[in-house]
Amino acid sequence: MNKYKKDSVEKVLRNLHADAKKDYMRIGKGVVKSIFRPMQPSDFEHAYLPISQEQGEAIRQLVVENDCKNVVEFGTSFGISTIYLADAVRQTQGKVITTELLESKAKRAIQNISEAGLSDLVEVKIGDAMETLKGFSEPIDFLFLDGWKDLYLPLFQMLEPQFHASTMIYADNMDMAGTQYYGNYVLGKKQTYASHMVDGGKAMLTACAA
Repeated sequence: MNKYKKDSVEKVLRNLHADAKKDYMRIGKGVVKSIFRPMQPSDFEHAYLPISQEQGEAIRQLVVENDCKNVVEFGTSFGISTIYLADAVRQTQGKVITTELLESKAKRAIQNISEAGLSDLVEVKIGDAMETLKGFSEPIDFLFLDGWKDLYLPLFQMLEPQFHASTMIYADNMDMAGTQYYGNYVLGKKQTYASHMVDGGKAMLTACAA
C-alpha cells in the first residue's frame, strides 16, 4: 500500500482531471447507445463524469473545516471526488465509504486511490448503492451524492436515520433530470434542512438543522 505524500495526491488529481477533459468523446458514445432505449449507467462505463477541480477543493475544505470524520459517497466513478474526500478525512482522522455500480470503474478508482497513497482511508463498495449501503448504521457527517440521479432521493431517505445535527449533504448535478425529486423533498423540510445552491447553481449544499 502506498504511503501518503501530498505531492502524490496532487499529481494523481492533475492527471485524472487532464484525462477527464476527453470525456466529451466518451459521453458522446454513451449517448449514441441510448438513442433507441433508456439511458443506462453502463453507457458511460468509460467516462469520468467528474466534479471540477474547484468543486473538489471546495468539498475538501468543507470536510476539513467542519471536522467531518464519517464520509459517505454515492458515485465513485474513477475516484476523483473520492481522492479529494480521502485527503480531507486524512486531516480529520476519518474515513470514506464510497460505492460504485460498475466493477470496471471501481477497480480503476481503487488503483487511482492507491497511487494517491490514500487506500487506508477508503472502503470501496461495488454494486447497487441501495444494496451496498443497506443497513448502514454509522453516523454520517458528510454525504456526497454524485451517482445515478433517480437514486438521489431513495438513497437519501435510506441513509436519513444516520444524519445528525451537524451532517452536511452535497448533491452534484442538480440541474440534471431526476434530481428534482430529491430537491423538492429537501426543500420541503425547511425545519430539518437548510439548503442553498453552490457551483453556479449546479449543486446543492444542505446542512441538517435538527
